[in-house]
Amino acid sequence: MNTLELNGVTGFYRGKVRDVYSIGDNYLVMVASNRISAFDVILPRPIPFKGQVLNQIAAHMLEQTRDICPNWLLSTPAPHVSIGRKCQPFKIEMVVRGNLVGHAWRTYQHSKTLCGEILTEGLKENDFFPTPIITPSTKAAEGHDEDISAEEIIQKGLATPEEWQQLKEYSLLLFERGKQLAKQQGLILADTKYEFGKLGNTLYLMDEIHTPDSSRYFYADGFEERQQKGERQKQLSKEFVREWLIANNFMGKENQVVPEMSDQWVNTISSRYIELYEKLIGKSFEPKEMSDEQTTALINEALQKLS
Repeated sequence: MNTLELNGVTGFYRGKVRDVYSIGDNYLVMVASNRISAFDVILPRPIPFKGQVLNQIAAHMLEQTRDICPNWLLSTPAPHVSIGRKCQPFKIEMVVRGNLVGHAWRTYQHSKTLCGEILTEGLKENDFFPTPIITPSTKAAEGHDEDISAEEIIQKGLATPEEWQQLKEYSLLLFERGKQLAKQQGLILADTKYEFGKLGNTLYLMDEIHTPDSSRYFYADGFEERQQKGERQKQLSKEFVREWLIANNFMGKENQVVPEMSDQWVNTISSRYIELYEKLIGKSFEPKEMSDEQTTALINEALQKLS
């Protein structure tokens, strides 16, 4: 993805999967690319329509949660673009888990703890926690995010005790809403992450929420039966990409080489993202190809209306 020639740009940052433009002191333009990352590594091939899927799911979910807390989103001028308030981000990710799956399961097998919290003995992979738990992590600009305890967050000044309480409250309420929205579509929201920022004295929900890049969904139909039989759960998330990498001896560790991605595998990943969009939103996905020139014109027009 090329850098766009936007009006009033005062800063630019290329993240793992998004390009972020600062417009003066007030606005951010977030362009969702088709890049895909796993184990905090950008994989070598883009996934068709992935950026559009993520951006449109995030915009939908942000609208569905505005009554819970303020969020950053102001406009979506193109299918893969969001414009919003420029906030001072907290350097932590609020990871909320309803089920023991993925990173949590891998950690639990070794230590029975997460972020300094001792977990119940005897849990199986994908089991529900008695109540959702928050396992925060540091937000790394590069490399791996790392689990961190609430005590460390406050001790290191990443959030004040009052801010931490508000972040926890918002995160659990958002997760509960996400579970309700998923249930309406026959899904279980197993885990997700939220990012927050501050503008003045107000906390804002930022970035994307409840997307396949930030969340993991199980199919509700047959979940309990599969769990009782010890069978793999049918899920919609990016975990299938991680599992493919693990099976090909890659977990983002030093000296490991990313396996080659065939055309067929790239198309499979794209289809799985579109499947989650349609299943989660309940609407058919309408793919839209846009040139950089078209995208730039739409963003500049939207920025002019905001100014």
